[in-house]
Amino acid sequence: MQEYLDTNRANWDDRASVHAARTGLGYGVQRYVDDHALLSDVVRFDLDRLGDITGLRTVHLQCHIGTDTLSLARLGARVTGLDFSPVALAEARTLVAETGDGVDFVESDVYSALSVLEPASFDLVYTGIGALCWLPSIDRWAAVVAGLLAPGGRLFLREGHPVLWAMDERLDDDLHLRFPYFEQAEPLAWDDSSTYVATDRPLTATKTYEWNHGLGEIVTALLNAGLTLTMLIEHDSVPWEALPGQMVGRADGEFALDALAGVAPLSYTIQAVKAADPL
Repeated sequence: MQEYLDTNRANWDDRASVHAARTGLGYGVQRYVDDHALLSDVVRFDLDRLGDITGLRTVHLQCHIGTDTLSLARLGARVTGLDFSPVALAEARTLVAETGDGVDFVESDVYSALSVLEPASFDLVYTGIGALCWLPSIDRWAAVVAGLLAPGGRLFLREGHPVLWAMDERLDDDLHLRFPYFEQAEPLAWDDSSTYVATDRPLTATKTYEWNHGLGEIVTALLNAGLTLTMLIEHDSVPWEALPGQMVGRADGEFALDALAGVAPLSYTIQAVKAADPL
């Protein structure tokens, strides 16, 4: 398992460098410096569902270079970002130093989060798109989420749908289910020099390992960890061109199926709450 972690970390170290480019490519991070009111497309998509987070003690798991993280801070949350990539965190710290957003960052893999963050101290645990596929066990993840939440706190998660992760994006004539929908002990191994946004160079750390988790497995893991599900919404879009040649862009930065619109769910939003302490 350590080999998988180390290989994925090297890939995300490499991605962080190109994603944080100030050339207008990658995540377009200069926009957050130039416009102090700007929110990331990912955070803005769920704004009504997220609600008022002013003053909430928040941890953003798998925060990458911090664009979603600083967006949560701009909404008034007191935010800590956690990621296993030291390069991503260096880029995130550089970004918030320039923008002036008050965000702390901590280096750790998700499963070790409770050893570097105070347990039961967060009102909100936030996780964004493209995070869970890097984790081998959804049960372990749910236990960490429950451990981080204070009584009455909530999880907010938007993620690519497991149906989407089961599709072969290399085939553009139709939707092809080719990969496991349910969690497997062994990961899928990939070797790819590209990433999901335009960059000024190909990746050099190209190998990755990924796991899918069925929607039922995710919900069950949260219930077994003692959380109560309060929202589950499936969406017909994702914030990147996940299936090239079969998608159409929308004004909000989302991509939806074109000719096959409505045939499959592409992402989902979940909220779950930890029970409050009895009076």
